[in-house]
Amino acid sequence: MRKTRRVLSLSTLFPNSLHPRFGIFVAKSLEALQRDTQWDATVINPIGLPPVALGRYKPLAAAARNGHEFGFEIHRPIFRLLPKVGGRLNPRLIAKSVLPLARRLHADRPFDLVDAQFFYPDGPAAMIIARDLGLPLSVKARGADIHHWGARAYGRAALLETAREATGVLAVCEALADDMATLGMEREKITVHYTGLDRDLFRPLDHLGLRARLTNTFSVPIAKDDLLLVTVGALIERKGQAFVIKALADLPKARLVLVGKGEDETSLRALAKEVGVAERVHFLGSLAPSMLPPILSAADAMVLPSASEGLANAWIEALACGTPIVITDAGGAREVVTSPEAGVIVARNCRAIREGIELVVDRPHSPDVVAATAANFSWETNGRALAEYYARLIG
Repeated sequence: MRKTRRVLSLSTLFPNSLHPRFGIFVAKSLEALQRDTQWDATVINPIGLPPVALGRYKPLAAAARNGHEFGFEIHRPIFRLLPKVGGRLNPRLIAKSVLPLARRLHADRPFDLVDAQFFYPDGPAAMIIARDLGLPLSVKARGADIHHWGARAYGRAALLETAREATGVLAVCEALADDMATLGMEREKITVHYTGLDRDLFRPLDHLGLRARLTNTFSVPIAKDDLLLVTVGALIERKGQAFVIKALADLPKARLVLVGKGEDETSLRALAKEVGVAERVHFLGSLAPSMLPPILSAADAMVLPSASEGLANAWIEALACGTPIVITDAGGAREVVTSPEAGVIVARNCRAIREGIELVVDRPHSPDVVAATAANFSWETNGRALAEYYARLIG
């Protein structure tokens, strides 16, 4: 499609050579925008590094390379950060690093709009850049960026200032938009923009042979009458994998597959051993998207008892593969679980999670009927909606 508009998108979370899955949902949304609409996207993905990049930061420094990926140009400038204590400073440090590049890109080929893919730290940094370039500003809220930073006085102040100055604001679900309004943002300014889905990839696969495939690929020994549960998400407290592991103690025929990695892996392994289910809990690490549909299609339920969410891609991907979900009442959960076929919403405790799992697996369901509950989600729809929203902002 002929490109008549240009957007400069700032995103601190974006796939790179070290973390190919980080922010993949941002990349897929902008890829659809670039492919299917009149908008031409350029992405700036700032990489935060301490003054001396040692240890785990050394390979990240090597990943700070520019490229042409997902159909558009990506720039990865480095900004300096103070690990664990620099949250208050990061927006200005990002803006200081990015602004010379943004000015140069704008001078070469002018942009129509500056876009921030997260509300913090991206939003305040993008606000400074948009102000300098004299361009409209759009900011998107994902969930944790509002709930985490909005609970801090300096974070809340930065979020509200950014929202006031933005020409338009996006939220991934109605529930998050309501939370933003409660925080003090203008509700009428917020547009809901649901996530997308690769419908060619995430679809129900024939159950026959999938479990044997998992056994061969990941050494997960699944008996014919085993109950197979999967949890997809970073291994962090907020995602609630500990509750599922504890619930497993009262589900003797259940086996749990954890997809993702994170800082809680060691403690989760210890917990599994402590409650006597270590041989039934399998850590698969971070997987490529193409590896997820066979796992999700083979599972009896996808269980994710998050403390907070926006609208989790893992929910939609599981449903699209014909697998019902057991989730907590976080973020847009009630906008996704709209029928019994989609699954259940439960309290965030072991008993409720166990009962929710039992309810879902005992309820007869067709994978195609479950998949139909996610029929409205696609990256094509996401990209077109984003293009229409951007067009409204520039008039």
